[in-house]
Amino acid sequence: MKKIKVVIVDDSPFSITLLRDMLTESGFEVVGEASSLEETIEVVGKVRPDIVTMDMTMPGTDGFECTRAVHSIDPNINVIIVSSMMDDEIVRKARKNHVSGYIQKPADKEELALTINRITANEELYKELEELYYSVFKEGFLDVFNKMTKSIPKFGQEMASNSEKASKGISIVMGVIGKYSGRLLFDMSYETADKLSNDLLRRAPKNSQEMFNVIGEISNIIAGNACSVMNKKNKLFGLRVAPPTIFHGSSLTISKAELESISVANIETNYGEIYMSIGFQRRSGEWTSSI
Repeated sequence: MKKIKVVIVDDSPFSITLLRDMLTESGFEVVGEASSLEETIEVVGKVRPDIVTMDMTMPGTDGFECTRAVHSIDPNINVIIVSSMMDDEIVRKARKNHVSGYIQKPADKEELALTINRITANEELYKELEELYYSVFKEGFLDVFNKMTKSIPKFGQEMASNSEKASKGISIVMGVIGKYSGRLLFDMSYETADKLSNDLLRRAPKNSQEMFNVIGEISNIIAGNACSVMNKKNKLFGLRVAPPTIFHGSSLTISKAELESISVANIETNYGEIYMSIGFQRRSGEWTSSI
């Protein structure tokens, strides 16, 4: 397996030594170092690394100017800021300058290695995700329902369908972010949502908003548990769930998802049928960082 080549850009010899030791111990190949804009252009142009670790503050320049110079040489080189400074304004500028990750000093060896490996993960990682995600999210649904409702839902046949579909009335949509981005959707009727909420609350919901809160939270628990299992199987996935968004109405349409891989199934529960759609795409759904 080819070693990942790294160039370290930092004006502190001490920081360069620390990073070089961390990277070498983690199995990466440090192929160069630089402490100025001119040296960065020269070294990166010569060795064409896979990764550049970039300090933010250097005499006569900064990490963003150096990042732009790196990308002018090769836009496919990934830059990871490694800096003592981290605030909202710097993070926004980093994103704008197409920085791939941001780690705050003092850098942690495991965090640095994980960030680099996640950024440079190849096609094999996506294939692993494709093979895992449906069974893991299915088991997550069954496990949460069994624990919370003491019932065992029955899944229909898994289908690879990505077409528009009329909603039963309520759709709960959750984005999945990490190395790859995805979408989890549950769709059910008002009657199903009401029956499920009645059982979980052990009383009738006070109003529709309370019902939406209940089904939104159980959907969030299912998604969160499934993502945790995925991450345990391979920490490079780094999956997390965005808060649920709930759509409801009498004429809703579930739109076609812009996903490369998608699986859907109808689930028979004691409260009525629930439709589940889960899928992913290769494009990263999250800026890779520790924040």
